[in-house]
Formats: sequence, C-alpha cells, structure tokens
Amino acid sequence: MERMDAKAVAEQLRADIKGGKFAPGELLPNTEHLRERFGVGKNVVSAAVQTLKGEGLLAPGGRGQPVRVRTIPQKLTRSNTNYQEEKDLVKASEEVRRRRGSAERDANVAIESVNDDPVAYEVVPAPANIAEILELGPDDYVLRRTYLRQYREGEGYSRMVSYLPYSLVKDHPLLLDSDNEPWPGGTLHQLYTAGVEVAKIEDRVSARMPTEEETALYDIPFNVPVIPILKISYDTSGRAVDVAELLAPADRISLSYTTELRKWDE
Repeated sequence: MERMDAKAVAEQLRADIKGGKFAPGELLPNTEHLRERFGVGKNVVSAAVQTLKGEGLLAPGGRGQPVRVRTIPQKLTRSNTNYQEEKDLVKASEEVRRRRGSAERDANVAIESVNDDPVAYEVVPAPANIAEILELGPDDYVLRRTYLRQYREGEGYSRMVSYLPYSLVKDHPLLLDSDNEPWPGGTLHQLYTAGVEVAKIEDRVSARMPTEEETALYDIPFNVPVIPILKISYDTSGRAVDVAELLAPADRISLSYTTELRKWDE
C-alpha cells in the first residue's frame, strides 16, 4: 500500500466532513487516532489539519486544543439600498418594523431564529476618533451599544459597536435600556424617537487582517481578511448623530452598492 501524504489525508478528511461523517461542532478524532487510521506520522496529520483549517472546514482553535469541525457561518449581504427601506420603516407600525430588522434584511433570517443576540449599553467618555466625528468635547459622553449576534449554535459571532451622543438620548429612558432590544426599526427609529431625522448615511470601508481576539470571536479561518466598516449617520443639518463600527470577515459577507445617477438634460 502506498504511503499517504498530507494532501491525500486532507482529501479523505474533507470528503468525510462534506459527506456528514463529522457534523458541524463535532470534535475531529485526535492525532493518534488519525495516525493509526491513515498509517502516517504526526507531521502529516498536522499538515492535513492545517490545510482544512485554511479552507474553513475546521475551526482555527488554539495550540493544544481539540480540533472541531467548523460550523459554516451565515452568509450576509449588506446593501446601501436597505438604508432607504430602514428610513421608510420608521413611521410604519411596530408589527411591521419587528418583521424587517437587520437579521431579515442582511441574512434573510427571522430574528426569532437567531441563536444568541446579546446587547450591552454603557454611558462612557467618547473615544477620541468617535468624538472627532460626532464633534464632541473632551467632557462629553456617548451611549456605547455593543451588539453580538450568533445566527446558528457553534458558529462565530458578529459584532457591531454603535456610539450615540449621550446628549441626544439622555432624556429618553427607553433608549437607555438594553432590555428594549431588539428595537423595532433599529437605530433610525431610535433616533426618530429622540426627534432626529437621519438624512444621510456614509460607509467608510477598508480591509486588514484580523487580530487574535477577532479570529476567536468571529471564528475566522487562516489568511481570511476582515472588512471594517465605519457607518456614520447624519441628521438633516449635516451633523453626525451615530457612528457604528462593524467588522465583516471576508468569507461571509457580500457588499452591494447601487448608485442612482441623475440623467443629463435632454
């Protein structure tokens, strides 16, 4: 029998995973078991496992930790055309607003089906970069809202951090209580509740490699970059009223932008 190399071992394990022999979240047999199964050395098993981690079939994990089959994350689509829909929903009934949140728009998933959706609210001094955008002074505060979401059990989380000027919301107790999340109609309706109409939204999109903390939280495969998005909402006077920091691993996000162009005068 010809001795297997790492490529052949990876091919067999790949077929096992895709064929359902190992379910998402299930631990892969340990190195010794795989050595005996394939008749190979430790280095060959390690190289095969690393290959499948790079393909996103196995979770990144840490040194010395058991290797598990990765739960493939929910695919998301962010489209700028959704912003007008969000604004149109502001004056819709609560029942309608509850059915068209970010889960439904970006992932086509009902919010009731989301596995985990924790939110944390904190009143904190404005970070320097946020204060600059919101035109706040050194003694001004923001309401920082941290949203985590896990669509399916075992997959990585997504995270968004939003900053609202505290002066905008301090007189509206409902807007300061995280127990009211998920808020029907989202941030645009929350701002509307505070008497603010959003007139423009700007997305600043970049790319980089993830940090170690982000790799663990989002369950990001090796060599997959992340796409930071800084979303800034402006009111009708041109003042920034919300800054949201989003991070999208490139293996699960599609960015869709549509720009309507005015016609030339005929």
